[in-house]
Amino acid sequence: MLLSLVVPCYNEEDIIEKFYKITSQYVRENKHINDYEFVFINDGSKDRTLEKLKKINSFDKKARYVSFSRNFGKEAAIYSGLQHSKGDLIVLMDADLQHPPYLLEEMSRKIVEESYDSVGAVRADRKGENKIRAYLSKKFYTFINSISDVKMEANSTDYRMMTRQFVDSVLSLSEYNRFTKGIFSWVGYNNATIKYENVERELGESKWNFFKLLKYSMEGIISFSTVPLMISSLLGFLLCFFSILIFLIFIIKYFVFGEIVKGFLTLICSIFLLGGVQLLSIGVLGQYLSKAYLEVKNRPVYIVKESSDINEKNKKYI
Repeated sequence: MLLSLVVPCYNEEDIIEKFYKITSQYVRENKHINDYEFVFINDGSKDRTLEKLKKINSFDKKARYVSFSRNFGKEAAIYSGLQHSKGDLIVLMDADLQHPPYLLEEMSRKIVEESYDSVGAVRADRKGENKIRAYLSKKFYTFINSISDVKMEANSTDYRMMTRQFVDSVLSLSEYNRFTKGIFSWVGYNNATIKYENVERELGESKWNFFKLLKYSMEGIISFSTVPLMISSLLGFLLCFFSILIFLIFIIKYFVFGEIVKGFLTLICSIFLLGGVQLLSIGVLGQYLSKAYLEVKNRPVYIVKESSDINEKNKKYI
C-alpha cells in the first residue's frame, strides 16, 4: 500500500525538518505500508518553510510539496493536499508534532485488518491548553451537535487516516466554504476513533488565536445547520406577539380604566430591544447570504504558485 501523508504548513520553519525525520521513521517501520509519500502544502508561509521543504525534497523525492501564491487558510491547504495525494491510504497531519506519528501503525491496522474506511484521532484530554479555550471548545461541540444532523465528536482533530474511496467522496464536495471536520462526518462510511493524550507544541507558536477559532466555529455552524435562521425567525415572531399583547393592554388601560400610559424609559428600552433583534436577525441572514455569494462567484479554493511536480516536469522538458 502507498501511504500519502498530507501536511498543511504555515510558518513551520522551526519544526518541519524534525517532523519529517521523526514521521518518516515511523512510516518506514509500519508493516502495513509498502511505500509512502509526503504531500507538504505551503500555505503562503512568510518564513523559510518553503526553503526547508525544497531542501527535504532535494534528498527525498517522495517528499513532494505544493506552494500557494498566498495564505488561503488551512481548509484550502487540506483540500489541496487531498487532491494532490496519490496513496491508497491518506493521512492528514499537522506539522507541529502535536499529532503523534506513533498512531500511524494503529490507524493503518484498523483500516487494513478491521476494514474501517476512516480512523480519526481524538484527544483524551486537553492538558496544557488554556482552560477557557478548552471549555469553549467543549461547548462548541455540544452546541453544534444539538443543532446539526451531522454529529462531531468532542476533542476531535484533523489527524485522520482515510481510504482512497473516502477521500474521493470528500473531494466530491467541492464547495468554497469548507469545514473539514463536518465534511468528514457528513460523507459517512465506517469510521473508528483512537484516543491519545494531548501533546503540547514543541517549537513555534500556534496559528490559532481566539478570533480565528471563533470565525472557524461560525463556519462550522453555518455550513452544517440552518437553525440560526430558524431562531432568528422565532425571535421575530415572539417579539411581534408580545408587542401586540402589550399594545392591547395599553388600549384596555386607556379605554376601560381611563389610565394614561406613561413611561418614556419603557419606550426607549423597547426601541433598543426591537432594533437589536432586527440587527441580530439581519446579521445572521447576512452570514448565510455571504457564504452563498462566495459560492456563486466560483473562485478557486487555492492558487498554486509552484510545486515539486511542476519543477520535475520542467527539468525533464529541458
